[in-house]
Amino acid sequence: MAVRTEGTPCWVDAQLPDLKAGKRFYGELFGWTFDPDRDEALLDGRRVAGLLPKRDGRMPTTWTVYLATENAGTLAARIKAAGGQMVMEPYPVGPFGVLALAADPGGAVFGLRQSGDDDGFETINEPGSFCWMEVYTRRPDAVDTFYATVFGYLGRQADADEEGRDAGFDYRVWSPPGSRTGDDSAFGGRAVISDDFPAEMPGHVLVYFAVPDCDEACETTVRLGGRVATPAFDTPHGRIAVLHDNQGARFAVLSEPSGTM
Repeated sequence: MAVRTEGTPCWVDAQLPDLKAGKRFYGELFGWTFDPDRDEALLDGRRVAGLLPKRDGRMPTTWTVYLATENAGTLAARIKAAGGQMVMEPYPVGPFGVLALAADPGGAVFGLRQSGDDDGFETINEPGSFCWMEVYTRRPDAVDTFYATVFGYLGRQADADEEGRDAGFDYRVWSPPGSRTGDDSAFGGRAVISDDFPAEMPGHVLVYFAVPDCDEACETTVRLGGRVATPAFDTPHGRIAVLHDNQGARFAVLSEPSGTM
């Protein structure tokens, strides 16, 4: 079993009030099938995500990204020492290893996954699979320091001109320790919750899935009972939209520029 780099995304899952409805939605949107014995979605027979029944109605309906670790207990201690908090302390889950939930200083919740008999994703960056994560926060300085301290993320400030944004654009691109800037190892980034967002929006993590056609994914989402939160728009990295599924879980889709996917 391959050892994943500490702190890099290794799994995503969503807890849904109506699991059957969720499977119908994502099955049509992404072409997923589902393991009959495990709460896992498959793409051409390869693990790409988890869909689970929500066991506590007080919990939000949301997608959660899990970051790889060799020792969830040690990492939990680092998180607390760096100003984060544990939402759920590490707990064993049989063949899936050890899981935990944590929150950064801005309140964004993410998971930890210490590998078990399997190793999370079997494919990424292909249509229908995970391709990116973003932490949205109102406390960028504290959050930047937190992830650098806990995971050693190498943060590169995005260039506003290159991104086609205003001069005040504040976005950091994250790569794992040991990588070099620009070597295509980036897996996510930190964005700021600006005045363009609702005042009540808390810090959160946004999970991205690759799709062949962003606009078609938006149309399919609406047809299946979901909604479009942010209409499709172009970036240097492809066309992006933010969506809600038919039960309210928020996620994003990305179709890469023509000829790159």
